[in-house]
Amino acid sequence: MKSFIHDDFLLQSDSARRLYHEYAKSQPIVDYHNHLSPGETLANTTYSNITDVWLKGDHYKWRAMRTAGISEELITGKEASDREKFMAWAKTVPLTLKNPLYHWTHLELKRYFGIDELLNEETAPGIWEKTSEMLQSPEFSSRNLLKKMNVQVICSTDDAIDTLEEHKHFSEEDFDDFVMFPTFRPDNAMKIEDPESFGNYIKKLESISGISISGYASFLKALKQRHDYFDQMGCRASDHGIEVPYAEDYTEHDLERIFNDALRGKKPVTADDLKFKSALMHEFAVMDHEKGWAFQMHIGALRSNNTRMFRKLGPDTGFDSIGDANIARPLVRFLDRLEQNNQLPRTILYNLNSSDNEVLASMIGTFMGDGVPGKIQHGPGWWFHDQKEGMETQLQTLSNMSLLSQFVGMVTDSRSFLSFPRHEYYRRILCNMLGSDVENGIIPDDDSLLGNLVENLCYTNALRYFSYSRLPKAATKFLNS
Repeated sequence: MKSFIHDDFLLQSDSARRLYHEYAKSQPIVDYHNHLSPGETLANTTYSNITDVWLKGDHYKWRAMRTAGISEELITGKEASDREKFMAWAKTVPLTLKNPLYHWTHLELKRYFGIDELLNEETAPGIWEKTSEMLQSPEFSSRNLLKKMNVQVICSTDDAIDTLEEHKHFSEEDFDDFVMFPTFRPDNAMKIEDPESFGNYIKKLESISGISISGYASFLKALKQRHDYFDQMGCRASDHGIEVPYAEDYTEHDLERIFNDALRGKKPVTADDLKFKSALMHEFAVMDHEKGWAFQMHIGALRSNNTRMFRKLGPDTGFDSIGDANIARPLVRFLDRLEQNNQLPRTILYNLNSSDNEVLASMIGTFMGDGVPGKIQHGPGWWFHDQKEGMETQLQTLSNMSLLSQFVGMVTDSRSFLSFPRHEYYRRILCNMLGSDVENGIIPDDDSLLGNLVENLCYTNALRYFSYSRLPKAATKFLNS
């Protein structure tokens, strides 16, 4: 039987195949948003088996397994062995046909382990043994897994109160192959809807910043101190996971009152909660503008919907879904408030609801400028949309309403060191779209034009957009060429 993941996988025309193999395939990876462990990267961790590196923390797979009727014990349980959990996943894989997990699973087995077999109950024992043996080799440590995929830049996602110890140590080492940077993610600093957790967070923020927090002004000062420290560690972007854009009016008096009430354990009314979040989001964007960072907003997730399972397993365990809020008007207010004072940073807007594609693709054009190519970005297909149709829709909408040529490309948004073939997946989909247009006479059959476009959309645009403070030698040579 012909290999499922063959050289021309997803490439449906001669033009698509040429664009991918000659221009996209060899490009390094800049993964500017993921949830990889900085500790595992620094320690160059090796993994005991494929469950350890592939299934732990992967809520995409967990959702599929629950849908297939797999017991929770074989998904997140503490009694089931890693082998039993892998066998349960292998039993699920054939049922994921037409789900992107089927593509990702076999891409990852092929790219990292050279395995061409389809994963199922019959092939699982052999695949378990082969991968377990291979993972014992230093060649399959966390850093070497990155090197296998030609990853040059990874940006983890870090709370404002994280010590960044791993990043500090990492920045002091000299790597020819890749670099790692933190990303400022202060979501927990905004959660006054839970006064108890918020109060505990303030204590931690006081401790790590060395600033006594007695009110909103000193709270903001402590966050600014953390933002400054992230900058010293090479951070070039913030990230914010929000259900809706926050753009309410507020006064300094409002903010002091709301903050002090929260510290006293008082849960805010909705209007006050929105004012507080609106103020902080504005301040974070201003900080980013001052530092020349990119400001990322992931908009539209309804999180932890299943209360019973949230209490059992916590957040980010597969119980989130797509929201349906009206985001256009508050988002314009948020961006325009910054623009009026010339404080709008480079911004990447990610939407989880696909009905907002046209909203964002048209909106970004109203806030471009400052001589920055693609200053405001419609972010790549994210979470429920980092699949073939989701990527195609985002790319096509961006092409129609903005300039595809300025797009900064794909991210993994993943917790797994085996997830980097998602960049290959994106590149194949991109080249197939462009190749189809060439074959249909919609765009010119001109490699000097299309080759440069593909290289930019796979690598170069992202490298230039974020202006990282240090880069591997190969990337530095490229930018200087």
